[in-house]
Amino acid sequence: MKTYASAPETPLDGANWVTYKYELQAGNLLPPVILTKKQHTQVTLIMSASTLPTRRIGKDSVTALGFGAMGIGGLAYGVAGDDESRFKGDSEALIGKWFKRTGKRDQIFLATKFGITSKGPNGSPEYIRQQLNQSLERLGVDTIDLYYLHRVDKTTPIETTVGTLAELVKAGKIRYIGLSEPSPATLRRAHKVHPIAAIQVEYSPFVLDIEQKGHLLETARELGVAVVAYSPLGRGLLTGQITSHADVPDDDFRKHIPKYSEANFPKIRSLVDKISEIGKAHSATPGQITLAFLLAQGDDIIPIPGTKNIKYAEENISALKIKLSSEEVKAIRQAIVETELTGDQYPAGFMQVLYGDTPEPSKA
Repeated sequence: MKTYASAPETPLDGANWVTYKYELQAGNLLPPVILTKKQHTQVTLIMSASTLPTRRIGKDSVTALGFGAMGIGGLAYGVAGDDESRFKGDSEALIGKWFKRTGKRDQIFLATKFGITSKGPNGSPEYIRQQLNQSLERLGVDTIDLYYLHRVDKTTPIETTVGTLAELVKAGKIRYIGLSEPSPATLRRAHKVHPIAAIQVEYSPFVLDIEQKGHLLETARELGVAVVAYSPLGRGLLTGQITSHADVPDDDFRKHIPKYSEANFPKIRSLVDKISEIGKAHSATPGQITLAFLLAQGDDIIPIPGTKNIKYAEENISALKIKLSSEEVKAIRQAIVETELTGDQYPAGFMQVLYGDTPEPSKA
């Protein structure tokens, strides 16, 4: 295991998986952060809440900023929490090995997902129990802190899905229930069956759909549900590291997202430039200012930026130290309005599973 006094300059690499230990400095906090390279995994890191700003998920305190590793083959876990998706591979087994090796399960707020299959989302009782038991076995734990339905199953009433999850809460196998991009109506129906602790949605200056009147943000706040914001940096385009459509590899998923088309790139660059100007007053990158902007939207927002480089993980953590003035927040908001990107946040096939509704339960 390699220990670094400062962040490595190059991304993580390795054949199957390589583990690095990096003492990550955030204020006076130096928690050990484990970054493991493995193909087809997704994890979100939520750092120790001892000295960093916190947010609430259920009755638990977690740091205001997490780390998402979907799409880069990265697996990350730290001393307070992580969020991984079964659909993306065998990361649960790796986390289980880490728990066994370190004995730090009690220091982790552990979240995982279920529900995505080759035939689409599945929220049936049988599938839930099967997937949960497999996750518990792979992780080597008795309880998962937050269990997400990874997209709504449009064939199974949400009352049936959440009712089954509520039974698992009562059985002590999970502590909190989460949903990924449900419709507002589905969230309300689910919350009536059992409190929903968190929703996970795409939320960034490029994707503000949940802010519309009557949409998810308003509903979540009414119900007291935390909002975990994935892709808060616009899938990396708000960092300023990608300056043209040609910079995106042909086999990169972003190449096929309508919102990030070649025609939109001049507008994307314009927004990044405006955010960069605000960053000068804080000696901050456009990515850091973007995260600070999202954090300023409310104490119920938990952004989870992804990264494949420990240096950028450190940079993201530093965004927690930035406090934007109300004038700066307004200026960023105005720049976003002026940008007016056209196109969807996903290719057409993927859009069909966002903000899903389900059939009403049978009255028989």
